[in-house]
Amino acid sequence: MNNFVENHLRRLKKNNFLNPEFELRTLLNISSVNNQNIFFCNFNINQINLDKFYSFFERRIHYEPLSKILNNKEFWSYDFFVNNKVLDPRPETEFLIESAKKYFLNYDSCLKICDLGTGSGCLAIVLAKIYKNSKVTATDISKEAIKVAKLNTQKYNLTNQIRFINCRWISQIEKFDLIVSNPPYLSRNEYINCDKGIKNFEPQEALEAGNDGLDAYKEIASIASKIMHINSFLFLEIDNNKKNDVLSIFNNYAIQKVEIIKDYQSIDRVLVLKRT
Repeated sequence: MNNFVENHLRRLKKNNFLNPEFELRTLLNISSVNNQNIFFCNFNINQINLDKFYSFFERRIHYEPLSKILNNKEFWSYDFFVNNKVLDPRPETEFLIESAKKYFLNYDSCLKICDLGTGSGCLAIVLAKIYKNSKVTATDISKEAIKVAKLNTQKYNLTNQIRFINCRWISQIEKFDLIVSNPPYLSRNEYINCDKGIKNFEPQEALEAGNDGLDAYKEIASIASKIMHINSFLFLEIDNNKKNDVLSIFNNYAIQKVEIIKDYQSIDRVLVLKRT
């Protein structure tokens, strides 16, 4: 094997990367001069842009996620700009979209949609794409996150369909038909012990929610009944281990479970809620 390849594999292994061959292949491919797949067996250093590769490698060796290095993350077959000011869209969060589609079957409906804690804007944008006649309100406490979400909205020509509000959950009381949220739900201890690539390169406020990880759910529950009418649905991403606590919180506000939807790993992931 080429010395260049061996040396970089050795560094990745020393830093405890679980699949160093995959990591190195990926970094070489995204540094390719001709956008061609790189193979170790016939590797030629002239195939890559060395300045780009060394920059990417040093960032990755310090556990920066590839999504942050490339400023790109796929969600629902769309590419989204991401940086360290927003949470990367996760595959399991797509179940919020799947759940909404299950309950709102008419894609031509003129829905009022709200995305609480929009981050990169991925949920708001995908819902706007699906429900083309809808009006979407997307909120976030982070001004930097709103900037990212607006960039993604401009990319998909949805600036007339989505409005962004910089606030904590909601700034004005109005009724929505469809409400989605992927709130922070790590406890303080869970956040302290989470993966370096998450803790060092994603915003803490999008991950941690107090000592028990329930602060965001409590805040959303306190406003949900005010922004839901009798036919509204709230689709909420949950931590399976906190499911019963979250249900209790919403029951206190006369908002009850309709269904819990499991993710790809058969883990309870989306809580579907309705006013009683």
